[in-house]
Amino acid sequence: MTKTEARQALEREITKQLGQPGSPTRIINDGSVTLGWFVNNRFIPLKEAVWKEETAKTKKCLIQLDIVEPIGEIPLVNHDKFSLQLHLNKLALTRSKDRVLQMRAYIRDIFTEAVDQDFLVKDPARKLKVPAQLRATDTTTLTWDQLKMALSKLHLRDRILLELDMRNALRPSELFAFRWKRFAHKALTLTIAETVYKGKIRDWGKTKKSLTVIHIPQKLADDLKAWRLECEEKARQAFANGKRESASVSEDDFIFQNEDGGFIDTDNYRKRVLHKLARELRLPKLTFQVIRRTIATLAQKKGTVKDVQGVMRHSRTATTTDVYMQEIPASVQSTINSINSELRKSDARPRKTRKESTTTGAVVSSRRSPSARVIQNDTKSWKGGSAPLPAYS
Repeated sequence: MTKTEARQALEREITKQLGQPGSPTRIINDGSVTLGWFVNNRFIPLKEAVWKEETAKTKKCLIQLDIVEPIGEIPLVNHDKFSLQLHLNKLALTRSKDRVLQMRAYIRDIFTEAVDQDFLVKDPARKLKVPAQLRATDTTTLTWDQLKMALSKLHLRDRILLELDMRNALRPSELFAFRWKRFAHKALTLTIAETVYKGKIRDWGKTKKSLTVIHIPQKLADDLKAWRLECEEKARQAFANGKRESASVSEDDFIFQNEDGGFIDTDNYRKRVLHKLARELRLPKLTFQVIRRTIATLAQKKGTVKDVQGVMRHSRTATTTDVYMQEIPASVQSTINSINSELRKSDARPRKTRKESTTTGAVVSSRRSPSARVIQNDTKSWKGGSAPLPAYS
C-alpha cells in the first residue's frame, strides 16, 4: 500500500482500539472532525462486517470518488441539507441514475450513523430528495430473431455458452464456473455450485437462489456431450505436444476453459466475443446484462411473473418486474386493441337495447292511443250533432 493508505489503515486501527464510544479516549466533535475522517474511520469499519469482500472494494471506491474526495475535507458539523442537496444534484449531471440513488443512500446512512454516535445532534441528510433530472438507465433489449441470429454466427463452444446464458438467464459469474462434474447428461441438469468473480472462485452466489440445479433441454445436453468429446481430442493433442499433463479431461476441469485451463475472464469474453458480434450483426448492444434483460422481457409471454422470477433466480419479484422486465411495444399495441374490442362490444349492446326500448315504447303508445282516438272520434261525433259522453267526477 502507499504511504497515504498506510496512514489511513493505521488511523482506522487506532480508532477501532481506542476510539470506541464511552471510552476515556473518545473523540469529541469540536468541529475538527471532517466528513472524510468519519467515513473512513467510523462508517466504513462498521459496514465492512456486512459487505462481501469484492462488494466492499467497489463500494469503498465509489464512496471515495463521489463523497470523500469532493466534500470530505469539510467539517462534519458544517454540512447542512442545502449543501448536501447541491452536491447530489451535481452528481446527477455526470453520474448514472443508479449511481446517484446509491450515493443518496450512502450519504443518508453516513449522517444517520454520525447522529447515532453523537457526532451530530441533528441529521442534515434525512430529507435529501432524489434529483428530478437523472440520466436514463440503459434498457436495451433484443428480439427473438436477433438472439437467434447471434447464435447462428458462433462456433460450437461459444454457441453452447450463449445458448445456456439465453435459455437459463445465467450470470457470467455462474456461467464460467461450470465444471464437467456439474453436468448430468441423463438427468438433463447443470448444478450451479460455485461462482467466479475477478479471478477468484467463490462457493456462494449473488443471491440465496443463485446456487441451484437448472434444467437444460435434450438438444443442448447433447451439444454439451459433443463439446466434451471435442475437449477430449484437444487434450490428447496438447498432451502429445507436451502442453498438458493429462491426455483426458478431468471432472474438475471447467467446461469453458481459457488457454491456461482456468475459467474465462468475463470482461475479456465480453470485449472479444460479444462486442465483436454486436458490431458484425449491427445490434444496438450485446452484453450478458442485455441478454438477461431481454430474456426477462420476452419471457412475459411464456409464463407468469413468478415463472420468470424463477428463471432469473431473483430473491424479490420487484427486481424481476421493475428492473429487468421492459414493455414490449407490440404487446402494448395488442392490449390496446383488446381493450378497444371490449369497449365496442359493450357499446353495441346499449344501442340495441335503446332500439328495443324505442320499439317497446311505440307498442305501449299504440296500445294507449285507441282511447285518445276514441275521445277524438267522440268529439267529432259531438260536433256532428251527437251528444258527448257524460263526464264523471
